[in-house]
Amino acid sequence: MNRSRSIMLLYGKCGFDRITRCFLSRVSDTCHAPCLQRLYHKHLCARQQTNRNSPHTLSMFGHMITLRGFHVTQSVFLSKILSVEEIFSKPSLQEYLKKMEDEYEASLKIINTMEDQSHGEEELSQKRIRVSVLTPLVQQIRDLKLKQKEFEETEALLKDNDPELRELAEMERDSCQTAIQDLRQTILSLIIPAEESDMSDLVLEVTAGVGGQEAMLFTSEMFDMYQSFAAFQGWGFDVLEYTSSEIGGLRHGSASISGPLSYKKMKFEAGVHRVQRVPKTEKQGRMHTSTMTVAILPQPTEITFTIQAKDLRIETKRASGAGGQHVNTTDSAVRIVHIPTGVVSECQQERSQIKNKETAMKVLRAKLYSMKLEEETSKRYQTRKLQIGSKGRSEKIRTYNFSQDRVTDHRIGKTMHDVRGFILGEDLLEEMSVCLQQFSQQEILLDLLGDSES
Repeated sequence: MNRSRSIMLLYGKCGFDRITRCFLSRVSDTCHAPCLQRLYHKHLCARQQTNRNSPHTLSMFGHMITLRGFHVTQSVFLSKILSVEEIFSKPSLQEYLKKMEDEYEASLKIINTMEDQSHGEEELSQKRIRVSVLTPLVQQIRDLKLKQKEFEETEALLKDNDPELRELAEMERDSCQTAIQDLRQTILSLIIPAEESDMSDLVLEVTAGVGGQEAMLFTSEMFDMYQSFAAFQGWGFDVLEYTSSEIGGLRHGSASISGPLSYKKMKFEAGVHRVQRVPKTEKQGRMHTSTMTVAILPQPTEITFTIQAKDLRIETKRASGAGGQHVNTTDSAVRIVHIPTGVVSECQQERSQIKNKETAMKVLRAKLYSMKLEEETSKRYQTRKLQIGSKGRSEKIRTYNFSQDRVTDHRIGKTMHDVRGFILGEDLLEEMSVCLQQFSQQEILLDLLGDSES
């Protein structure tokens, strides 16, 4: 390559923004999960002397996230989370990408040969759909190959005798590395199949478990946490049911949450949450362990899920509990039974029977749709249960230990300190949600590739 042409080419490509991105890329590349344990022990003493809320950075699965007081209770977390480079080094991924390219080319060839023929319209339509699905992925794969070739050419320029050319080549090399990292991340995102329910709104249900009044108090705090999290995300939060206890706790509550990616961010909150603390009701200062259950039900639209009127038995009754003169005087409470499945939904939150019926139907549809999704998921993963869990009600997923000031998610072995900051429902809960999504995406990807390696 002509030297003056090379210099002009590199000057044109290396702008200030590129240099900044290169720096960020280097930080991201050096802070991925395999380095976490070493960095944690190195800076443990220093962190104990500083504010617990000071930010630390970790790159996992191609994303930068902020961590506070982070440590790992199980080695499974470090061994499970892989960097983008580690995933791309797997032969199974390279074989999969080659397979997708071959399928794309074969489908295009069939389309070109069949367009002039009158028969085979159904097959032609299927191939066109498949090509439209594969096009974004194949384009990114080809862009990645071009960028990798450009990187190799830039590497060759580093051996040039001209110091200025070598300096520019080094800057361009860093720029190529950043572009390669971005393309790889995009390819992984395109490979992982999107769940239809991820775009849904949701119905949140919380129920007090073992622990009496303390469990109800904890359930009330958790309900408030999710309401704050919805506000933090800019989502809508409408209370559907709220059955309080005698001392201000919550026996059972439900709410409708609506907003972009609300179900995708909230779905891994489903399960049993455990609290360990000295309750307000304890006079002798003993620590108690109590539980509560969270259910996250995707809320489908009428188009994606319908219920036949003949399958419903709708009952009305008088409302009970505190609420004013209308209690026990009007049949405002509504109970709906889905006869084929036996699923029941009730509502007595509003004075209007019509509004209570609408709310009960909303919850019933969410429950039935959730049952349908669980059935499909169990069929899909019956050969290999993902460690992230089935998001079911029976799984003990997280512990909130107030005496040790920690929150531990047992599925990924992640512990965060500052319990009270966590239950505020803001950035710490967001951080946990991001980690759970990344962990789940990686498991789905490895399952898709048929790679049982952790």
